[in-house]
Amino acid sequence: MTSPTSGSAPSLLEPLALYGPAFAADPHDHYRRLRDQGPLARVRIAPDIDAMLVTDYHAAVDLLRDTDTFSKDPRAWQANVPPDSPVLPVLGHRPTALFSDGAVHARYREAINDTLALVEPHLLRAEVAEVAQRLIADFAASGSCDLIAQYARRLPLHVFTASFGVAQDDAERVVRGTSGMMDSAADAKAAYEDLVDVISSLVSARRRRPGRDLTTYLLDHPAGLDDEEAVRQITLIMSAGHEPTTNLIGNALLGMLAATGDGGSLHGGALTAREAVDEVLWRDPPMANLGAHYPRHDTEFHGVALRAGQLVLVSYAAANTQSPSSVRDPAVRSGDGAHLSWSTGPHRCPAKQPALLMAMTAIEQLTSELCDLELAVDPGELVWRPGPFHRALAHLPARFTPLATLSDQGGAP
Repeated sequence: MTSPTSGSAPSLLEPLALYGPAFAADPHDHYRRLRDQGPLARVRIAPDIDAMLVTDYHAAVDLLRDTDTFSKDPRAWQANVPPDSPVLPVLGHRPTALFSDGAVHARYREAINDTLALVEPHLLRAEVAEVAQRLIADFAASGSCDLIAQYARRLPLHVFTASFGVAQDDAERVVRGTSGMMDSAADAKAAYEDLVDVISSLVSARRRRPGRDLTTYLLDHPAGLDDEEAVRQITLIMSAGHEPTTNLIGNALLGMLAATGDGGSLHGGALTAREAVDEVLWRDPPMANLGAHYPRHDTEFHGVALRAGQLVLVSYAAANTQSPSSVRDPAVRSGDGAHLSWSTGPHRCPAKQPALLMAMTAIEQLTSELCDLELAVDPGELVWRPGPFHRALAHLPARFTPLATLSDQGGAP
């Protein structure tokens, strides 16, 4: 690839930008226009950085499973990208399972899989429920809240930091790091570097004094990860776990609240928590466009010429929302048997079950405690965070009948 914007046959069409407020406000209009160009279309993911985006479901599945034609190693592409590009915190090479192939990928993936397998579902559910109760208690008496800032973003944070042994003083830095890198803004690099700094200190501390946490287990894994490899696997798990789970909770809550109609609430609402999560994973997946792959050689893929080392992304959102008849029978569309929100192939998300459990438990706890919860603004007034990779609300203001606290009732403090 001779430059970040080259690598495909010249096009008369200016690539659509997948960043900025216009895309964030209505990504599905962009996807409809991109589909008109065929199974792949040229897009711009940052100033002067173009990519080919797969919008066709069947092409996406073929790409994600084709390890002979495509590699996950971005270094040939990255060599021509400015080092301060805001997309590099997400796409730039690191020694992790996400950016490797073959035996190297298998080694990293085994360490990650075995570490996450230590998460007992019943204990995770109980921990999420406990954290949810504490967070709800913080705003229950006020009658209003921002469900993103005060709930959806904080709940996964507490669970992840506790599981990996992150110090409480560093918890907010983890949030800023994982969310900042996904926004792909000017400060994305600094956000990611600060996240790496937090995890580097944690790994160094656990080398000196092991604890009863996932960081210690990862360091002791037979894969024999060195400090740099361990830091990068943990930052990968954090960024691939916290931010998407936050967005899944927030987007599903919006779906439930919007489905109640004007003046409605969750009491007797149109969507259950399971239905709302399923709908988000089909229509507005937390990670909307990612799955970066690079052709190993010049090739033709679904009728489109691609050059070796060219950046090719998968639009999970566009592929999922293609005409249902071309994906699967809409009569059996419930569940997640066919959508691509967890990806597929050898790089399929390893944390699917913990993420689903966290999201479902968080939503169920909130809606059972605040059964008359409703949106505090019209859905059209909500602001979505810009960025090419995620589908994320900036805020989700809600109101409800205030709940009396124990102190209000004269009970124990």
